[in-house]
Amino acid sequence: MKQTITIYDIAKEANVSVATVSRVLNDTAPVKRSTREIIMAVIEKHQFQPNALARSLLKKETGTIAMILPDITNPFFPEVFWGAENVAREKGYTFFLCNTAGQYKRESEYLGILREKRVDGIIFLGGRINLTQCPPELSQEVIELSRHVPIVLVNGNLPKSGLHRIYTDEAEGAALATQHLLDLGHTDIGFIGGMEDTSTTQVKIKAVRGKLKEYGLKLRNEWLKPGEFSVQGGRELMNRLLEEEHRPTAVLCVNDFTAIGAVKATIEHGLRIPEDISIVGFDDSPLSTAVIPELTTVSQNTNELGELAVDTLHRIINGKTPRKQIVLKPQLIVRKSTGQTPISPLQISVDS
Repeated sequence: MKQTITIYDIAKEANVSVATVSRVLNDTAPVKRSTREIIMAVIEKHQFQPNALARSLLKKETGTIAMILPDITNPFFPEVFWGAENVAREKGYTFFLCNTAGQYKRESEYLGILREKRVDGIIFLGGRINLTQCPPELSQEVIELSRHVPIVLVNGNLPKSGLHRIYTDEAEGAALATQHLLDLGHTDIGFIGGMEDTSTTQVKIKAVRGKLKEYGLKLRNEWLKPGEFSVQGGRELMNRLLEEEHRPTAVLCVNDFTAIGAVKATIEHGLRIPEDISIVGFDDSPLSTAVIPELTTVSQNTNELGELAVDTLHRIINGKTPRKQIVLKPQLIVRKSTGQTPISPLQISVDS
């Protein structure tokens, strides 16, 4: 029967104290280089692996990847994680999942913890990387860590950071959704949801405006209502939109969460979807088919975002040079929440 090697055996053979071996294993204090080499030689000789940290010292890897995300309750992020985890398992990695609740301070805390844990790589979603103007200190914190740990940004950016990015073209997605409504005859189109200081909101609004401009139309200020990304936020914003003197015949939402809230508010106002008003979501999350009517929405290829993020990290970890940017094309998923523009009483009388 093979004898189990302990830290005490390592210390005895290396002719050092147990405390010195512990310092080498845990890297908690300086150890003379020649002494460290003797200890590591004994560790390698016996393939001593008491824990993940010891393995990391031997292989220079921990076999772990971390994902930092802002809201675990938003289906978009778990869907990205699901895609990432499937590929990570195939490549022999396990995950640290860090939910920041949208707090930059908590992001910073996690970044420090992950450096201490010596993760092999980090996938970063949301939060500071979605700000239109990220404060320099927040950006620099990520850039500094990337010099020690590979970092991949998903659906976000830190300008001039040089970090690897995987993202879906949200502008094209918003343009596809707008074109869909225009093709259905809608000319009165509103937009709700999303915080104004986030790039994901601004990119979509700009794309909607651009597509409407092609048809000589405008996104009216009273029909543009940014706010939150939540169901409740969508409900409140839609209520405000429906209380306007003149309401649009179609509404684009920043995400599916907001669209679900918009559907609730519309029904509470006694309106029919899509007969009275059409609603479009964004993300194609599982919620989009769990509501009645099922949502027309834009797919961001969430699983593929996660898969590509892990694949990119794996290539970096193994000394390869993957592409700096990978852009995915969105897809319009047409369901039951959109239809032809309603015919107004005035149009009926003119036609007759």
